Amino acid sequence: MRNKKYAEVIYNEKERPYSSYPKKLTKYLFNRYCFKERSKFLEIGCGRGDFLNEFSKLNLDVYGVDLSDITSKKFPEVKFKEINFLKENLSYPDNYFDIVYSKSFVEHFYYPEKIFEETYRVLKPGGLMITLTPEWKYIYKSFYEDFTHRTPFSKISLRDIHLINNFQNIKVESFKQLPILWENSIYRFPVSFFSELTRYLVPDHFRLKTKWVRFSKEIMLLSSAQK
Repeated sequence: MRNKKYAEVIYNEKERPYSSYPKKLTKYLFNRYCFKERSKFLEIGCGRGDFLNEFSKLNLDVYGVDLSDITSKKFPEVKFKEINFLKENLSYPDNYFDIVYSKSFVEHFYYPEKIFEETYRVLKPGGLMITLTPEWKYIYKSFYEDFTHRTPFSKISLRDIHLINNFQNIKVESFKQLPILWENSIYRFPVSFFSELTRYLVPDHFRLKTKWVRFSKEIMLLSSAQK
């Protein structure tokens, strides 16, 4: 599991300054999954709160939980609770949220089953779980560069962990963190092709030099499932 200082140290503002990416991703997910305004929205593992803050700007009723309390310091208006998932359950009642979201979180646990169990419990019937996690197939060379990573996922394993926790309408896909690929434009296909060439042809040591190379190579899994 992530260390209490993880977000503060690894994601410090000097080395990883706040950017426009959270705004772009939250808007994309909001539109893609047809979120309704004022939906009760929980982000588990909200880190430093930049994604949660952007979801709040989309008029969602947002809540966040994390081991670190950076979110409450940076965005005090957000309804935040500090939680240690190894020792505690979510302190919310059953059938409470419309949407539960996490990004780069479930891979930090030896036994991520608890996350899915608790998510299922607090979701309303028909509620939506959205998960983003690195795809082992494409990231195996660098997965353990993060010393807090514990459980890698494939499309099959991410589907199965939803299945055994009673989720329905499960969809899992590869997802590149390149906003230009999310747009419906005439440039989407050539840009996607160029990204694939980058993944195959550009040496790995350039991965941390530019976000284009990194996100062309380090592909995520994006899953959605309903209670």
